[in-house]
Amino acid sequence: MAKMAASMVEHGEDAFRKLFKFYKRRNPPPDFSDVIDFSKGLWSDKVVSAKLDAAAVSDVEARRVGLRPVRDWKAFGLQGYPGFIFISNPFLLGSQPFWVRQCLKSYPQKPNVCNLDMHMAPADTEDIWGKSADALRLPPSGKREPKTLLERLRWVTLGYHYNWNTKTYSANHYTPFPSELHALSCHIAAVCGFPGFDAEAGILNYYRSDSSLGIHVDESELDHTRPLLSFSFGQSAIFLLGGTQREDPATAMYMHSGDVMVMSGPSRLLYHAVPRIVPAPRENPCRPALETHTQEESALVGPVSEEDRTVCSRYMESSRVNVTIRQVLGPGQSFPETLPPRNWTDASRTEEYHDGSSDGESGGQKRRKT
Repeated sequence: MAKMAASMVEHGEDAFRKLFKFYKRRNPPPDFSDVIDFSKGLWSDKVVSAKLDAAAVSDVEARRVGLRPVRDWKAFGLQGYPGFIFISNPFLLGSQPFWVRQCLKSYPQKPNVCNLDMHMAPADTEDIWGKSADALRLPPSGKREPKTLLERLRWVTLGYHYNWNTKTYSANHYTPFPSELHALSCHIAAVCGFPGFDAEAGILNYYRSDSSLGIHVDESELDHTRPLLSFSFGQSAIFLLGGTQREDPATAMYMHSGDVMVMSGPSRLLYHAVPRIVPAPRENPCRPALETHTQEESALVGPVSEEDRTVCSRYMESSRVNVTIRQVLGPGQSFPETLPPRNWTDASRTEEYHDGSSDGESGGQKRRKT
């Protein structure tokens, strides 16, 4: 594969797009031997150690949001990608089910916005979890059952809601950002050298086993000096990180459940993509059999009921959720004056996403955010 990528560059072709198609290919399946797996802790001429500020977040603060002490985190960087930090699953044993439940049960609730709002009345999307949980608790029947609303969910926006039409944010389309997700994001950012980070916008992407996310740059935020944070839960994914031009070659890496990526500095505006979802390792920490970590009275991460864990586990057997957090405005910045948009949830003209399904509401839909 390395020779293949080198050949693309020599001939001036779009090396990134060819690599994307290579990993997306189903038949014959691609060779994954060149994909970096940070969970194995293997060092190479490409993988380097990343420096974290362990004093930025106390053990108590970390535990409140379900994170291990910072001194126990394993963080990596990549040669040639300054500002890119990969943290291999810093979550405490048993805390991931809480975050999965939030992504499936709490964050899709109104007043947050989701893709189903394009095709359904507000009353029909008021309780996506409640209208899906009973069906997901049942064991597979072997018959082709209609998809639940939860299985038709493709994206949710939080805080400043991203306008898929204009690829912008605005002051007049904002809902309160979840406090526990804000705390988690700010702690991660502080440890990575960004104290004072303000989590203002979130985009949750819900991937099925045949989903992919095309080549793009996240550049809609008004301040690019603040990092972009990415959290992965559920099934694993192949993530491609390229350069500042679409023609630049890319590096492939696994994103497993619990992994966190931070793109800052020169890496903040690099092209990236997700060509493929792959089965998670057997020790996937989202599985419900794992014990819940000890709760404290001040913890933002609470216990998950057995009923909720069952639904989350069933959903995650074939799905992945990615959460990207951004600070939209820098110090002293404000949004430019704009006319109110006609439709905040119209994703029909966005680009670069395909979920691989034939579902009329979301199949073949495209979008452009990680």
